[in-house]
Amino acid sequence: MANVIVGIALPDEEQPSNMGNMTTKKMLEEVQKAIYTVLVTGQSYKIGSRSLTRANLTELYNIEKDLKAQLAQSNSPLLDDCYVAIFDGR
Repeated sequence: MANVIVGIALPDEEQPSNMGNMTTKKMLEEVQKAIYTVLVTGQSYKIGSRSLTRANLTELYNIEKDLKAQLAQSNSPLLDDCYVAIFDGR
């Protein structure tokens, strides 16, 4: 008899996140919008005595990478870098 390991992943709409009720996919979209905004309009600006500094681009890229990894893992029934071995008797 063969032993098989099986994992079950939820669709990304059901993946919990640390940002309230936002899905991982929605969080990724928001981070990508933030990256785009920083690239197009700049990291910071000043009008009169008021200034605005947006999120650090390096940190945004790291968050994007992590969210993409979470989505990739949620689309796979196995863990990342996980292998299944089936040992049949001889």
